[in-house]
Amino acid sequence: MTSTTTAVLRGWIDGIGVLGPGLSTWAQAQPILAGTVVYQPQPVLIPTAAALPPPERRRVGLAAKVALAVAQEAITNARSDARALAAVFSSSGADCDNCDAICQVLASEDRHLSPTRFHNSVHNVAAGYWSIASGAMTQATALCAYDGSFGAGLLEALTQVVVDGVGTLLVTYEVPYPEPLHAKRPFPATFGLALVLMPQPGPHSLAQLQVDLVEAPPDQVAIAEVEALRRQIPSARGLPLLLLVAQGRRGRVILEYLDPLNLAVTILPCR
Repeated sequence: MTSTTTAVLRGWIDGIGVLGPGLSTWAQAQPILAGTVVYQPQPVLIPTAAALPPPERRRVGLAAKVALAVAQEAITNARSDARALAAVFSSSGADCDNCDAICQVLASEDRHLSPTRFHNSVHNVAAGYWSIASGAMTQATALCAYDGSFGAGLLEALTQVVVDGVGTLLVTYEVPYPEPLHAKRPFPATFGLALVLMPQPGPHSLAQLQVDLVEAPPDQVAIAEVEALRRQIPSARGLPLLLLVAQGRRGRVILEYLDPLNLAVTILPCR
């Protein structure tokens, strides 16, 4: 394993949100990842975006609903005020349903896009809906790094924590593309993951997080079905990190980023 000369980024995890097949909340996912409950795949039930006003609630797409659900869970678990946190939203695909619908319109004789379709086509739409739902007026960043989107989001969020000294909400999410796009980019399921990251430990901190860049292969998850999610869905690349937190033990895992570099993540439990 070869480490680069970059400085180690440090922060504290105060809250976690997760939504995926058989992992409907952090409270439900924690014993599964800790190895005390057997994993059972279940369909993903997307919560309604109840915090949005009715007009926005009617327009919001599936991807933004996933992002809002895990963001709100992480905030609730951290007992944080969303209005005091910066935010980083990272997704390789964002609103895949909307992308497919726009492609179909542009391939038809009538190429007029509806205002709602156009509104939901921008990559930062989830960040916009979050600011409306939470009332947060702090800075929000939206980014994409293909299969390295989780790693890129984690680096960006931790950089803000370290450099700006502000608590930061990281939200990563994916939803499957419809066919024929699905055949080219086959996400098997919806998945979302959110972390509340703080510059200092607090009464609700779960663990300290240390991140460095390395040239080493990413770690896998011992649970075969969960490993399949990690391997196939970019936002699920953070599952080995959640596994360490769920087990409440000190450890180091390698998470996928951008070849040849990956992220070495050290977890130091606070409890």
